[in-house]
Amino acid sequence: MAYEIIMPKAGIDMTEGQIVKWLKKEGDPVTEGEIILEIMTDKTSMELEAEATGVLLKILRHDGETVPVTEVIGYIGQEGEEIVPQESAEEKPAEEEATDKSMTRLEDSYNVIVIGGGPAGYVAAIRAAQQGAKVAIVEKKEFGGTCLNLGCIPTKAYLKSGEIIEGVEMAASRGIIFESVKYKIDMPKVVQHKNSVVKKLTSGVEALLRSNKVDIFKGVARINKNKDVVVDDSTVIKGDKIILAGGSKVSRINIPGIENPNVLTSDDLLALDVLPETLAVIGGGVIGIEMAQAFEALGTKITVIEMMDRIIPSVDVEASELLTKLLKKKNVKIMTSTKITEIADKKGKVEVKIEGGESVIADKVLISIGRLPDLEGIGDIQLEMERGRIKVDKYLETSVKGVYAPGDVNGIKMLAHVAFRMGEVAADNAVKGNHRELKLHSAPSVVYTHPEVAMVGLTEEQAREKYDVRIGRFDFAANGRAMASGDNVGFVKVIADSKYGEILGVHIVGPAAAEIINQASLLMEMEITVDEVIKTIYGHPTYSEALFEACADVLGEAVHIIRKQK
Repeated sequence: MAYEIIMPKAGIDMTEGQIVKWLKKEGDPVTEGEIILEIMTDKTSMELEAEATGVLLKILRHDGETVPVTEVIGYIGQEGEEIVPQESAEEKPAEEEATDKSMTRLEDSYNVIVIGGGPAGYVAAIRAAQQGAKVAIVEKKEFGGTCLNLGCIPTKAYLKSGEIIEGVEMAASRGIIFESVKYKIDMPKVVQHKNSVVKKLTSGVEALLRSNKVDIFKGVARINKNKDVVVDDSTVIKGDKIILAGGSKVSRINIPGIENPNVLTSDDLLALDVLPETLAVIGGGVIGIEMAQAFEALGTKITVIEMMDRIIPSVDVEASELLTKLLKKKNVKIMTSTKITEIADKKGKVEVKIEGGESVIADKVLISIGRLPDLEGIGDIQLEMERGRIKVDKYLETSVKGVYAPGDVNGIKMLAHVAFRMGEVAADNAVKGNHRELKLHSAPSVVYTHPEVAMVGLTEEQAREKYDVRIGRFDFAANGRAMASGDNVGFVKVIADSKYGEILGVHIVGPAAAEIINQASLLMEMEITVDEVIKTIYGHPTYSEALFEACADVLGEAVHIIRKQK
């Protein structure tokens, strides 16, 4: 099959490139690694090497043309070889297409086949290819998974819009006087911007896979009883090892009226081009609270309904309490320890009926009670399960030898960055045999509210159950950078073992929490003690000085904390 030459994605922001000059003509011989083309992006010029040996069969886009990234611009193959573009299947006559679908096509055998192109899947595919394996990946929708397409990235685009609005509103207090601070929300434009960000990143993932020579299949993949991968019931792919990385799907609860068309998942909410005046959020976890703040900032009146006794119960109690207080200041109504009995129509709106309390009336209702593993790819094989999740060992191998399951499908810790690491571990073990164990003790978690909330390791309650601990704390109200920025709400809390000074957990509410927590994660991974931290010199003024001061406070040596008189 002829090898495609594509316009590369040379940077995360690159969307197109200009062909400066072809250095070869059609029919010229080319050698793998030989420079055949010069291109230019908005930032730099670069040379493109041939990724196969053969003949330059066809030039599709010529000198001076501007081409979107990942578009095919030419073909390399053997002399006289017929070019069959991947898109040609869509152009076949209806009767021929029907015949193809009734047949089973057998593809080449691979060392590793990856099912799912989300964070675990595409990282696993690239990692395996980097180690010399012949790799295929199958994705049924868009590459990047839930995080990139429907979660982490889209919500951050919305939250940034909210930050801009807050910045305008606080400008006067900093001496920046606008003649008018009136604004309106163009929701279709908000959605369009979000979609453009997502598109750039998804095309980038596909370009990364192609650059690592991973063969891409589009369609629904299932494993058959022979441990082959079947795509859309028509194509069979054989492989030595399978990495099942199907990700997750939205969880729903069995409440009467849940099928009301105005009851939305987070996927649905992010596609709305009309901003609802009122929104009831069922579930006060990470997704629910991020969505609540994003839409509150755009102008929607929010009510959060949570069954537990506090929002985001996975984080430190102090962090949860402070975030609750700050959200209430922004007129977000938060109802905890609350049970829903029914959802009903109410004159074009939605009535959420509360057990023993007054109903909540809203234009739209968001269901955000978490996600469930997407197990569609399991197909005909029998895997050992645990509470609806695929059970894996420390090498991420399932009960069926040669089948690995990284990411959300195993339910261990459903976070994109954890899925990245799981994908690496699964690929290493699939290619080289089980030798690398999964370790997640230093994996952080972040809630992208304003202020941000981040944590790594144990909460104070968990730590006290197992250890004799000392607690250090430093408020951003005493941090120079935070004061100068007008963003000084929150704190850093460090939990350490009393005997050795080992850091057991770090919890942050405040500016740049999502960035500072990575420092804390590194400290825990390297087993650096609080005594060793305070020997380091931190730059000033920086937000991260708050982490230094909290470590010093564990030892009673923080300088910038006013001591209470005994």
